[in-house]
Amino acid sequence: MKFLNEHTQYIESELALFQLPENPSNLYHPLRYFLKIGGKRIRPVLTLMAAELFGTNADKVKDAAIAIELFHNFTLLHDDIMDQAPLRRGKETVHEKYNTNIAILAGDVMFVKAIQALAKQDAQHLPQLLQLFNQTAIEVCEGQQYDMDFETKENVATEEYLEMIRLKTSVLLGCALQFGGICSGTNEKNQKLLYDFGINLGMAFQIQDDILDLFGDPELVGKQVGGDILAQKKTILSILAQERGIKDKSDAFEKIKLIQDPKEKIQEAQSLFISWDILKQCSALQEDYLQKAIANLESIETSGNKDNFIELSNYLFHRTH
Repeated sequence: MKFLNEHTQYIESELALFQLPENPSNLYHPLRYFLKIGGKRIRPVLTLMAAELFGTNADKVKDAAIAIELFHNFTLLHDDIMDQAPLRRGKETVHEKYNTNIAILAGDVMFVKAIQALAKQDAQHLPQLLQLFNQTAIEVCEGQQYDMDFETKENVATEEYLEMIRLKTSVLLGCALQFGGICSGTNEKNQKLLYDFGINLGMAFQIQDDILDLFGDPELVGKQVGGDILAQKKTILSILAQERGIKDKSDAFEKIKLIQDPKEKIQEAQSLFISWDILKQCSALQEDYLQKAIANLESIETSGNKDNFIELSNYLFHRTH
């Protein structure tokens, strides 16, 4: 996708210009390291694309886009600590490479830098941008708390899990898109449709993440496949499997939890989720959210070209990492 490469390169060039002090080195070097690890930069790209949909060029929204990316990286820094993750995008996580205290503080600074970047946007849009940013930041934290709560909760309903990923993942995509709408000056109806498009796209995106964790190629995903199963973390797959086991009075999934050998545990989970059609159910749910997202997109009133959004949505839906 030429447009995606161009937008991603634009964001990378802006991040390269992003100034960080040299000292204290143990605070700022980890931030440079983490930003250089890279990533898809999907969220800031969505901000650029949303603005362009209404004839506003990238330079007019770049600070809002950078703010979104910095905030996203802040959440990743802290998530990695909470998850005790050894790798991020195939590289050592900050808390592993340096230490946990440094990673916490680096994340804190990243959050403040995100606000500083956002404050550079046009003053006329700033109140609405800050209100949406603050709301989103709180909701992301709420989603993370639910995610951690689920670790010690024996039974999590599908509806509870879907609300958790809406907060933890989807609202930031919605925010990124609405940022572009706000900065372009489009009406509130279009802004709401952009936000809802992001919500539904984010839901499909996270379900794909859950699927890739167990069924993805480790070299493409950049992390250990089956990590969620080994950690007995709640995902849409495991929740549907647990509900199926309760309904059928089967303990097949519960037995997998007791397997000690990691390789065997992952293989048994993969086999069960296929034989019970759990993988198929997840794919169907993902498809439903994708169609809702496309319906939101089609309802937006603009003379701008929406083809890139359709192409990007399909790419995210079928991605392998």
